Amino acid sequence: MKFGVNVKLIPPGIAVAVLAATLGSAPYVQAPNAPSDAHTILARMAERNPTLKSYRARVHVDIRMYSFPFLAPKLDGTSYFKRPDFYEVVFDRVPSYARGFQRMFNDVGNAQRWEKEQNITVEGSSWLGNRPVIVLRMTKKIHSDILDHTLAYIDPTDYSLLQMEWYYTNGGKITMSQQYRMEGSYSVVGSQHATIAIPYVHAVADSTYGAYQTNVPVASGANTL
Repeated sequence: MKFGVNVKLIPPGIAVAVLAATLGSAPYVQAPNAPSDAHTILARMAERNPTLKSYRARVHVDIRMYSFPFLAPKLDGTSYFKRPDFYEVVFDRVPSYARGFQRMFNDVGNAQRWEKEQNITVEGSSWLGNRPVIVLRMTKKIHSDILDHTLAYIDPTDYSLLQMEWYYTNGGKITMSQQYRMEGSYSVVGSQHATIAIPYVHAVADSTYGAYQTNVPVASGANTL
C-alpha cells in the first residue's frame, strides 16, 4: 500500500512523525526522559497549576444522537474542583438516557483519584495527531463485566490530559478529547469533544466551559454549596 511518502528521503525522527500523522498512531515506545512509572506521571499531573486550590465553572453540553431516538439534548451544569482530589460535574437536569455522561465527565476530570480505583501502567508513548503523548492503561481494581480498560493520553511537556478512551467488553468505545485555554495564570479545560460508539448508541457531545471562579470556597459535596 502506498501512502505518497518517500521515507528513504526523510530523517528517521521526521519519518516516524509523518507516518504517525498518516496512519493515525505509532507503535508504543518509551519517550526519552519520560517517567517510566504511572505514579510519577500522575504526581506531575497533580502539580499543574500549583496555586489553584479550587474552582467552579459553568459547563454547557450539546449532544447529538445518530441512532434512535435521534435526540439532541442540551445539558447545563457546574464543574467543581478542590484540592487534593475532589472533582465533580453536577448537571442541573439529566434525562435518564443521558445519566452516563456525568460519570464520563467526572472520570476525565479527576486524575488524582485514578490510583484509588484503577490499576495503572505506562503503556509507552505514541502520537495523538501530530503530538507525542504518554499513554496510560487503566483497569478497574474491582473487576467490571462492562468496562474492559481505559487509555489516557498525557502531554509530556505540561502533563495535561489530552484524551481518554474507554473500551467496553461489548466492543463499544467512547473517546473524549480536551482543549485548554488560559484563565488568568491558570491552564484550564475550555472545551471537550466526545464520540460515543457502543451497541445501539452512536452520538457525539461537545462541551464548553464558561468563566472559571478560582480559589473560591467549594464544599466536599458540590450540591451542599
